Amino acid sequence: MDKVRFATIGTSAICERFLDALGGYEGAELVACYSRDLARAEAFGQRHRARLAFDSLEALGACHQVDAVYIASPNAVHVPQAMALARAGKHVLVEKSLAPNERQACEVFGAAHQTGVVALEAMRNLHVPAFEAIRREAADLGPVRSATIRFAKVTSRMARLRAGERVNVFDPHLAEGALMDIGVYCVEPAVALFGVPAEVRALGVTCRVPGSADDDPCGMVDLSGEALLGYGDKVVSLAYGKVMDDVLPSQVAGEEATLTWQDTSGPHDLAVHRHEGSAMVYHSEAGAGEPVACEPTPENDMACELDDFCRAVRGETQALEAVAGWEKVTLQSLAVMDEIRRQVGVRFPQDAE
Repeated sequence: MDKVRFATIGTSAICERFLDALGGYEGAELVACYSRDLARAEAFGQRHRARLAFDSLEALGACHQVDAVYIASPNAVHVPQAMALARAGKHVLVEKSLAPNERQACEVFGAAHQTGVVALEAMRNLHVPAFEAIRREAADLGPVRSATIRFAKVTSRMARLRAGERVNVFDPHLAEGALMDIGVYCVEPAVALFGVPAEVRALGVTCRVPGSADDDPCGMVDLSGEALLGYGDKVVSLAYGKVMDDVLPSQVAGEEATLTWQDTSGPHDLAVHRHEGSAMVYHSEAGAGEPVACEPTPENDMACELDDFCRAVRGETQALEAVAGWEKVTLQSLAVMDEIRRQVGVRFPQDAE
């Protein structure tokens, strides 16, 4: 195909950002927008020069002018939408978190495999050039014994939650919360770098969702948390939250050197600190950081995941192999997140299905 023809689901800021990336990408174009409200789909589409609008998933799936769909709806409806479209033969790029849990993510990928379409989680921090540099440099630090991956930022919606309002991003009935929105940026790089941990230990700061009944099993939501992933030969620490700003760097520490970087959600300023041994052991013996060279990240880093997805849709062998690897990361990460939620007491309705 000359261009991958996209439809979008969702009208949020992240969808706007995706369309900004799409507008600067020669290998794809927007042709349609979907919303449960047709007037809203038409208005959103007109702003972005889409020629088609839908309020029916069935009609969208049957449209021969659409090759792929970017899904940026609330987490709770990612799975039914992605499965319906994959079964209809549409490639799907699904915003993180792809599914509420590992089991449902397996169902999405299973549907995609059956019809031979590409299903990819839009996990942008894994697709930027800096993450490939992190992966490369992490293999050259000597035996890795520790890693710390952090991401937390204050959300303005906390004020509404404190005022007693039921807010979508803090609603477990919508498969939302700090882990699914923010912590996923930490879990997935850890799994991509080190694989499945042998052990998970987690603690979280939670609160009851306003208006939820005392006996509601899905009435608690997480605001922040930390988790330790045990690998036997190393321990990986994850820290995340929506109630504070974390300004510390992330790092992977080996016996010979430590790799650091800023901003887990969009890694930059990578540096390697080589061990400088001496007889004194009263302080760290890591040397000054040596900057790590890597390809620059586009101003809109969603362009990277878009390119990886579109190359796979076109059938490029290397891209399809990469997508298979990302599928594994998504599934393994959701298994870790399922266990973190279990330990901190956050449940989603989909967990009982």
